[in-house]
Amino acid sequence: MKKIHYLLFSATLLAGSAAQAQIKVEIAGVGSNQIPVAVAAFADESIAPDQVSAIIRADLERSGVFKVIDAGQVISDSASPDLAAFRARGADALVVGSVTRQPDGRFAVRYKLHDTVKNAEISQMGGEVQPKYTRLQAHRIADDVYEKLTGTRGIFSTRIAYVKEDRAARNYTLAVADADGENEIIAARGREPIISPAWSPDGTKVAYVSMEDRKPVVYLQDLMTGRRNVISNVKGNNSAPSWSPDGRTLAVALSKDGNTEVYTVNSDGTGHRRLTNSPSIDTEPQFSADGQTIYFTSDRSGGPQVYKMSVSGGNPTRVTFNGNYNISPRVSSDGKTLAWISQRSGGYSLYAMDLASGQELRLADGATEPSFSPNGKYIMYATKGGGRVSLAVVSVDGRVKQRLTTKAGNIREPSWGPFMK
Repeated sequence: MKKIHYLLFSATLLAGSAAQAQIKVEIAGVGSNQIPVAVAAFADESIAPDQVSAIIRADLERSGVFKVIDAGQVISDSASPDLAAFRARGADALVVGSVTRQPDGRFAVRYKLHDTVKNAEISQMGGEVQPKYTRLQAHRIADDVYEKLTGTRGIFSTRIAYVKEDRAARNYTLAVADADGENEIIAARGREPIISPAWSPDGTKVAYVSMEDRKPVVYLQDLMTGRRNVISNVKGNNSAPSWSPDGRTLAVALSKDGNTEVYTVNSDGTGHRRLTNSPSIDTEPQFSADGQTIYFTSDRSGGPQVYKMSVSGGNPTRVTFNGNYNISPRVSSDGKTLAWISQRSGGYSLYAMDLASGQELRLADGATEPSFSPNGKYIMYATKGGGRVSLAVVSVDGRVKQRLTTKAGNIREPSWGPFMK
């Protein structure tokens, strides 16, 4: 029972009925020292399936980094806007653009970013896309604005994976959507629980655990072809997949030898290799950003704590010391921050640790299943409130908070996808 508790922690703690609608984003908080940016309506954007400027505004607002100012007018990227006027309105930057229908049915979406302080153009972007990709192009523009004004790569054009659950109907689906919850597709479904989705580094596959064989088995779903392969179905429980940064191997938790231990396995399902060797439960492995270290949860100290060890083996080192129950470690892509779930004072909270200094910060209460954004600036997690489970996002400094909800049902097990090349 102790092993099953660790394996099914996320699935049992946040049980409920399935979501029937796409995610709605609600901004629950904003950061301080926001960058004021004016966003103009794009010229002729009404001909496109999506209003490009509105998507850009929503992305920038959702980040919490920007104070978005409605320009109140249409400004094309070919125009010469009065930057001094926008500076007088308090804007440090101005976003303008246009949409043009091409003879082949595609849309040319172009934009420019102006610095109103220096009275100069900062960036520009143009591209021709199929009608169904106009929303994606808007996200890419928002990414460019974010990067040019903050120095950090934007994550608006990335995707997320999550599990939708209807326990009463025994219906479980693995869904993939844009980072704002739009364009949802169903990657896999079944009548038994699905847990622990994990994106491949190239963003084309998702590993996950399904109970359809009456025990946990790790599968790999190819999002491009729809093909599904078994990654690990050895004796006992197969759980908690995590990709190496190079995409060649996965770390998994297996009980094939009677006790749950951390293993690695090749991405084609071959070459199981045991890393931990203790009478305790070792589970929830996660690769470090450089692929040289494995973080994992173990109760070898008497209660669950986060440990780390070399991917080549050796003696584990304890990482978490505050609190008696620390699980679900996740490491940011830049290798600077560790996130995990800690049970203190009777509740589950999301914590983050600066790995260089060891300083901890409590980011959110009532949280489980954390997942870092690919730029390391945000963490998505599952949270229960109002009788259902939804997803939420918090910045690593705790200043920006969002909630992603549906009208009914539960969404859990979030996994934030990588940057797409």
